[in-house]
Amino acid sequence: MPPSPFRIAVLASGRGSNLQALIDARRAGTLPIELVLVASDKVDAYALRRAEAAGIPTLALTPKSAPTRAAYDADLFARVAAATPDLIVLAGFMRIIDPAVLVPWAGRIVNIHPSLLPKYPGLHTHRRAIEAGDALHGATVHYVTAELDGGPPIACAEIPVHAGDTPERLAERLLVEEHRLLVACIALIAAGRITLDGTRVRLDGAALATPLRLGTDPW
Repeated sequence: MPPSPFRIAVLASGRGSNLQALIDARRAGTLPIELVLVASDKVDAYALRRAEAAGIPTLALTPKSAPTRAAYDADLFARVAAATPDLIVLAGFMRIIDPAVLVPWAGRIVNIHPSLLPKYPGLHTHRRAIEAGDALHGATVHYVTAELDGGPPIACAEIPVHAGDTPERLAERLLVEEHRLLVACIALIAAGRITLDGTRVRLDGAALATPLRLGTDPW
């Protein structure tokens, strides 16, 4: 009997283009996963429409449904847990998550962030990279911890910052690499090749000294 597909729940607040990259890779047969739930804190998030079109169960739960942020996060993650995912993927989920709900998910929740972490945690990463005069910008997939965008990094993708770039143009160019990066990282995790050992990311059992780099490391 073949093994069950690796089960993934995705949390997204916006348009869901990284979610779509996972859907497309699954549909193409290059990513052996099952997307068991797409949840959002916004009822009008386009990510939910993408999930519905792909036949994936959805959940829209607004923060107004709970009296406190901690209560909301506990309710949201209880509902996500009911879908029994092996991994939670934050793909443009624009909320800071209460640390208490993350504890049971240590090593089983990842985020994709549009900067070369540890540079520029938080918002407005493209503008900040341009204003700093950076020659390179990029995206990072990392394990989620209580520290905002501060969990152990798995891999990154880099692009050059061009003269005259605007935040919008830089974001548009980076998005293509974000999609490739997320799919590649999820494939490694689903295959059991990437794991988290305490605060160390391991590839095939060996601790990574630095994050993997898309397009240079032999994945």
